[in-house]
Amino acid sequence: MRQKLARVLGGVAMMALVVGAAACSSGDGDTEAGGDACGNKIAFFGALTGSSAALGINENNGVKLAVDEYNKANPDCTVELVPLDSQGSPDQAPALAQRAIDDEKILGIVGPAYSGESEAAGPLFSEAGLVTITPSATRPSLAEQGWKTFFRAVGNDLSQGPAAGNYIKNVLKSDKVYVIDDQSAYGAGLADEVKKVLGTAIVGEDKVQGEGKQVDFSAVIAKVRSSAATAVFYGGYYQEAGLIRKQLTAAGITATLVAGDGVNDPAYVTSAGQAAAEGTILTCPCAPAAEARGNFVANFQALNGTAPGTYSDTAYDAANILLAGIKDGKTTRPALLEFVGGYSGEGVAASYKFTETGELDPTQVKVWAFKVVNGEVVPDQEIPKS
Repeated sequence: MRQKLARVLGGVAMMALVVGAAACSSGDGDTEAGGDACGNKIAFFGALTGSSAALGINENNGVKLAVDEYNKANPDCTVELVPLDSQGSPDQAPALAQRAIDDEKILGIVGPAYSGESEAAGPLFSEAGLVTITPSATRPSLAEQGWKTFFRAVGNDLSQGPAAGNYIKNVLKSDKVYVIDDQSAYGAGLADEVKKVLGTAIVGEDKVQGEGKQVDFSAVIAKVRSSAATAVFYGGYYQEAGLIRKQLTAAGITATLVAGDGVNDPAYVTSAGQAAAEGTILTCPCAPAAEARGNFVANFQALNGTAPGTYSDTAYDAANILLAGIKDGKTTRPALLEFVGGYSGEGVAASYKFTETGELDPTQVKVWAFKVVNGEVVPDQEIPKS
């Protein structure tokens, strides 16, 4: 059965749910058999250090706000947040997943944040029955693995890729596009979806190394120059994207750089330099975090000392779904998994309900283009998914 759980909007969005649910105590009659009502944990799984940390920190800060609000509303029955720093590396993901699985008090995971680490950790979480809600991993195949514990709080690259391609074709009106990816599960997959839209407009393709393994892109830059491309699409993350943009500009290449949500962060501007980054187009299967509902933006700023970034709001919403289940007495892993599977409700970023494979209901997916203007990443326009 799908729980019809209405959420109020405001500084403590979900508070009505959390406060209105049954009281949380070890004697709570609504608590699932075998689960302690209090002393439970949720974890954030993503990069908190390393070359991919900016997006992970955005998300972890959103989860921190959700847990902070929950604990203030429930001081006698708090939930602990466990940060699991993957550094964005698929190689580290299995051991980190096992660490979470071995802690029986961890009932749910916000994450993994990236597609590669999701591929590596997903089978372990599925076998253990530990529910995960990723706020940002967008590779479509993640939902095709039969993992019953996998849920996604954003659209996948089957929405973002075509939208990015449509923006290049219909807004930039570029008929010469060079496509580059970092060979990661996320970057290569997104680039593949963009190429399906652009077709004969593609004048060249290349692959680079991600995760900070490559800093000299002169060979690729030379190929872009010879192609006479007017737009370059990059599938990957912000560090390499920034260096590519910087080196394109240094070579006198003015082709517009378009990239996906893995680049949609102020850290990209830092990597490229403000002058080189100007005019870059960044897509995201999400609405602007700065336009999230209620008092989310102000409360996020007050707690974290910075404005919310890409996926801060979806991570906040994902955490609140888990917390609502815990407050409702679903304090075993099987019970919380069932709760998430049947969830329907409003968040600060979107409305949430999930398909049988864990995807966000396609009717709720939005894709936006953002633009670097005067050194800042600002909303440009919502773009069609197809």
